[in-house]
Amino acid sequence: MITIFNRRELLITFDMQKQGEIRRILSHGGIDYTVKVVNRKSPSPVSAGTRAMTGTLGENLASEYEYIFYVNKNEYDRAAQAVRGMGSPV
Repeated sequence: MITIFNRRELLITFDMQKQGEIRRILSHGGIDYTVKVVNRKSPSPVSAGTRAMTGTLGENLASEYEYIFYVNKNEYDRAAQAVRGMGSPV
């Protein structure tokens, strides 16, 4: 089980296909992981409504979702090696 106390950030990507491939590699390797998905366009509690008021004109919509991968600290090296094999800089 991965908790905030025993996890380590493996990588961050904005690419949906890449995150799918990373999930497949980690699952196939038997490496436990969690993914935090952040919608970069959703309003934040601090700046309530500002993103809704400004719109998305001129913004790169490909970077709307951020995928943050976490693995157990003890499995970090193995996970990094597995992902490095697909050409991702970790």
